[in-house]
Amino acid sequence: MMKIKHLLILAFLVLPLAINAQESKQEDKKAEKIIDMLFEKMQKLFSLEDLNFGGANYRNLQPENKWYAWWGDELVRIDKEQCFLVDKKTGEDIRPLTDDENNERKGGAKATTIIKDYQLYVVDAQGKEHQLTTDGSREIVYGQSVHRNEFGINKGTFWSPDGQRLAFYRMDQSMVTDYPQVNIFPREATYEPDKYPMAGMNAHVVTVGVYDINTEKTIYLKTPKGSVCGDSVATSAPIYFTNIAWSPDNKTIYIFELNRDQNDCHLVSYDAMTGERIAELYRETSDKYVEPLHPIQFLPWDSSKFIMQSQRDGYNHLYLYNKEGKLLSQLTSGPWVVQDVLGFNTKQKSIIIEANKYHPLHRQIYSVNVSNGKMTQLTTEDGVHHGELSASGTFLLDRHSHPTQPRNISVIPLSSGSPAKATRLFTAADPWKDYEQPIFECGSIKAADGITDLYYRMVKPYNFDANKKYPTVVYVYGGPHAHNVEASWHWASRSWETYMSQKGYIVFILDNRGSEHRGRDFEQATFRQLGQIEMQDQMKGVEYLKSLPYVDADKLGVHGWSFGGFMTISLMLNYPDVFKVGVAGGPVIDWKWYEVMYGERYMDTPQQNPEGYEKTSLINKAGNLKGKLQIITGYNDNTVVPQHCLSFLDACIKAGTQPDFFAYPGEEHNMRGHASVHLHERITQYFEDYLK
Repeated sequence: MMKIKHLLILAFLVLPLAINAQESKQEDKKAEKIIDMLFEKMQKLFSLEDLNFGGANYRNLQPENKWYAWWGDELVRIDKEQCFLVDKKTGEDIRPLTDDENNERKGGAKATTIIKDYQLYVVDAQGKEHQLTTDGSREIVYGQSVHRNEFGINKGTFWSPDGQRLAFYRMDQSMVTDYPQVNIFPREATYEPDKYPMAGMNAHVVTVGVYDINTEKTIYLKTPKGSVCGDSVATSAPIYFTNIAWSPDNKTIYIFELNRDQNDCHLVSYDAMTGERIAELYRETSDKYVEPLHPIQFLPWDSSKFIMQSQRDGYNHLYLYNKEGKLLSQLTSGPWVVQDVLGFNTKQKSIIIEANKYHPLHRQIYSVNVSNGKMTQLTTEDGVHHGELSASGTFLLDRHSHPTQPRNISVIPLSSGSPAKATRLFTAADPWKDYEQPIFECGSIKAADGITDLYYRMVKPYNFDANKKYPTVVYVYGGPHAHNVEASWHWASRSWETYMSQKGYIVFILDNRGSEHRGRDFEQATFRQLGQIEMQDQMKGVEYLKSLPYVDADKLGVHGWSFGGFMTISLMLNYPDVFKVGVAGGPVIDWKWYEVMYGERYMDTPQQNPEGYEKTSLINKAGNLKGKLQIITGYNDNTVVPQHCLSFLDACIKAGTQPDFFAYPGEEHNMRGHASVHLHERITQYFEDYLK
């Protein structure tokens, strides 16, 4: 077979992830015929049916994470709808599970929650519906995620361990202003507003209800009544209630309560039967912000003790408390981050965690002995490990990736207290081995402070020639709760970077201060001045690029989405002579138009921090634009509302500058289906038109 000089990455990597799940098979067949005609002389490696354009199954290119799962302490392999019991020592299938076993594996007959016409219902094990609410509406929301998914919140219902009581959120957002979204697709466009609490303005009010299946009654926890206003008088009242946890005996509910300034956090217990406040167990304050992201977890072998995560010493670590709120010990410490708690090994009385103790870019799995804090590393191969524990915690399912290895899946026995030899279940072959591949590199530079190490990824064309000069695109995100560079396959490179490299570009990605997994001070360096420290660090990256003889310093581009869109325009306007072309997607333009919870955590309110909002706003810098800038947004973006882009366009009109603008009707913050394919084509074409 002839060597393929240009990898069809847009067709075979971007499209399978982007195309709508309802795409017709008829279109699949048409596309397959075209591809067969183009490559009839080559060996056919896979078909569109193999890739399954109707879903997200592209395992020929990158193995699925969920091929294996735990059923108690038994390992099962999932193949479409069929599950097989697997021998943990050999990795071989034993037998298929019966229908009854499959139902048991999926949870069996338990009570569940549903929402119909804004009302919350419980469906019990016998299938009977119990209506919990009657006043639900778009303004009174039950059983759903609140506080706009901040503070680790991703759901709105929380069952007690015995399944007999349900804690749920009630959110009153009647006082929150409607943002005027419009649906343009009907014959006459319709008004479909979103509730959107902007920084410094009214926020919604949340309470927590508890429903008892046996009594069929609901009580509400007597939490402090939160303020809805953003003025300096009212911001001290607790208004954020997050990380709901139950006691093992089903009698007590634990909640982290956070004030609007997000600098005073309390762990409080409540009686689940009466709603009465029992005690404050813990308090954490900061001169910047405290961000509770994880509920407490009780030890399975000792219900009088729980672990709590906090970065109060500068890094996210584990602390052991008794249920009266007395600190017993700090279980982990050091200049590294506990990234996830996978669960407990009851037999060994240990906690299984993922952490970057070995290196900021690597993620290993460890066992932490609760009695003495001793850590044992359970995984041995370099790279990024994601684990899943069996029910007892005596077996670990390890999904591992490395810059040169796309996926390994293994089972590691933990019953002896130290890891035994792993059983390798699956090793993925490099799906690109028959193709000419880009060059993926990783390195570090110093931040603008001259001290801190920052890590970058660089993607070069497969036929890279150090004697040539290449146009270079800086891809940037730069905001909190995200990172772009890690020691997984190809250093976590995205398909679009490969596509750009095969078109002759170098792509450069740097994780600046403000991004995640590097500790509290690393992230909080940007407090009250979003974009400023980040730009300084990104310009250190540009300084490094300019030092490379093969980077064409006259052809530098920049691209990012969301916070990265904000960073893209910030860099274009603050360093107008550096970047020739920029593409900014879903960009924040002025933080006063962003949501309360996220915006005020990092910027305080506009009333409290007028200088910071003025400094970070891009409105008053619109006249600085020199290069070619394309701004892209979802016309119905409910995360970064269109007011950002439209206000910036107005500022550019007044300043006499000429950005380009493109909107995707009906799309929200991230494009879906064919719009996503169109988006990537548009981004690429803009650099093709103006950067080369």
